[in-house]
Amino acid sequence: MDMFWGFRVKKEAETITSAVEKIALTDLSEGEVLVKVAYSSVNYKDSLAVKENGGVIRDYPMIPGIDLSGTILSSQDERFKEGQNVLVTGYGLGVTHTGGFSEIAQVSGDWIVPLPNELSLKDAMIFGTAGFTAALSVQALENNGLAQNKEAKILVTGASGGVGSLAIAMLKQLGYKNIVALSRKKAAIAPLKKIGASEVLLLEEFMPEKIKPLARQTVDFVIDTVGGEVTSVLLAQLSYGGSIAICGNAAGIKLNTTVLPFILRGTNLLGIDSVNVPMPQRLAIWQRLATDLNVSHHELVNEITIDELPQTLEQLQAGTHSGRTIIKMN
Repeated sequence: MDMFWGFRVKKEAETITSAVEKIALTDLSEGEVLVKVAYSSVNYKDSLAVKENGGVIRDYPMIPGIDLSGTILSSQDERFKEGQNVLVTGYGLGVTHTGGFSEIAQVSGDWIVPLPNELSLKDAMIFGTAGFTAALSVQALENNGLAQNKEAKILVTGASGGVGSLAIAMLKQLGYKNIVALSRKKAAIAPLKKIGASEVLLLEEFMPEKIKPLARQTVDFVIDTVGGEVTSVLLAQLSYGGSIAICGNAAGIKLNTTVLPFILRGTNLLGIDSVNVPMPQRLAIWQRLATDLNVSHHELVNEITIDELPQTLEQLQAGTHSGRTIIKMN
């Protein structure tokens, strides 16, 4: 296949443009493995890739898409063979290296995860970076006391987004009974309860007029996908010995807090990175996604074609997107 369809971002005279267009193999970044992409997924980070001053892409032109699943067309890496089903998330994919929004991708063998037997190529992208991040966050909390308390009050911010909604579904499947969803969308209340939230709080009602260094202890564990002032408020409300797994910055990168929650209540702020996770840990997390964290039947999934991608990216930028959107490649 000499020419194929892909979504490319360009910068001309300080103006960012993007479009679905014909791509050649020579347009792809170097790599030992050529993959026929079956599915990709659309993440908040992808929406920043097409935004001026989005801070994701520095070298243009670029094919975004930080996730992909597909079948190997050819391999110069002896670990992988033609016809093998694989997935890739993170590393430089779609950022410094041409990514998953393309019918063909070329990647390093060091980035490839063999598709677990229990997952389909579609399932892998229902998870993608969002599911991988949610699983990392759940495991981080489990390693810091959550696993011993099925009755713990767990709050998930940005609950209607990809990471948040998948985290809620995973926690529900693991048997946690007190899952609180925090969202700014009234329309998300019913869907969030359907996927596992026992309670839904609206952001406008949750945020106080003034952030205090310490407040009443209201929550035991948090998966925080948004950052900013929301994190500051939750740190002050975290129960003694509680933990926040923070994995996003949709609400900003600044943190307004003090040392008091840490030295008076023994709380933990756990940073979650999904990009450069070492391969042994990466494989273990994907095995969990294929088994005890397998919520690929997730309710909030929308499948689109690559031609519909621009509209989804606009929704993500505007904050009107919910759940997971995956792209089926022709």
